[in-house]
Amino acid sequence: MEIKTISIEKPEDLNFILGQSHFIKTVEDLYEAMVNAVPGAKFGLAFCESSGPCLVRYTGTDEELVELAKKNAYQLSAGHCFILFMKDIFPVNVLNAVKNVPEVCRVFCASANPVQVLVAETEQGRGILGVIDGFASKGIETDEDIQARKELLRKFGYKQ
Repeated sequence: MEIKTISIEKPEDLNFILGQSHFIKTVEDLYEAMVNAVPGAKFGLAFCESSGPCLVRYTGTDEELVELAKKNAYQLSAGHCFILFMKDIFPVNVLNAVKNVPEVCRVFCASANPVQVLVAETEQGRGILGVIDGFASKGIETDEDIQARKELLRKFGYKQ
């Protein structure tokens, strides 16, 4: 077995969700979950099929994001993983809808951070072991940091 580190390629501030599912139906069901959760959602989705023709299946509402999803999914080529890029949407707004899709087994991360995916490769194929989401902690928040966190959440409308 070989362990590979694959960096997700994306613009700095673009959010995405990386997960695992179990069936080709994932592509259409995640599409429906996204458009039902956020009307007018701009997103691109790609799914690595891991049986039969083993293709990267894809869909979305934004061609640029679809291309980005296809590229990253093919780089990963890990069985039944999916990657969903979103424009002007925070993952918190769609995460429950994504997790409630019956085919979804797990979500590895939902982030705009730089992400590295740890992938194991054997003679059979590839699987995601986990992710490195962002950077290591640099300290403990201060009173000023707490105030800044609270202000940011209110600025985005998540708290009153």
